Amino acid sequence: MHVYTLKRVQSLPIDIETAWDFFSNPANLEKITPAWLNFKVRSELPPKMYAGLIVQYFVHPVAGVPVPWTTEITHVDEPCFFVDEQRLGPYKFWHHQHHFTPSDAGIVMTDIVHYSLPFGPVGRAFHPIYIKRKLEAIFDHRFNVLKQRFSDNA
Repeated sequence: MHVYTLKRVQSLPIDIETAWDFFSNPANLEKITPAWLNFKVRSELPPKMYAGLIVQYFVHPVAGVPVPWTTEITHVDEPCFFVDEQRLGPYKFWHHQHHFTPSDAGIVMTDIVHYSLPFGPVGRAFHPIYIKRKLEAIFDHRFNVLKQRFSDNA
């Protein structure tokens, strides 16, 4: 199994409590997901995540075809860190770490995603031409939405 890594780092001019309040609310995932994914939550969401939380949703990554995705919040260290892992979905393996570190200018948010693709060599062939680009576009969108959202509050 080939495991890819995507890492993104973003500074935000907010304190760690504000960051945690926003990112620990699973309903906010829709607010930072690009519209072209047509992201739809299927499960009831609590106002704050916890270890063991299962979140079910649909994404539409290719040609508007809905793909079910189920993740579990596996680790929570409030207000510094949480992990979501795919339990059912489009990836063979998905492990997403979210880190929040205080800084002089606010916080530094670091996303580290380890993922593997299904379909062996075919999946790997599609990685550089489609999947990697789509994931980068999703995280570029998040970066811009968060920059705009939290810069307005600075």
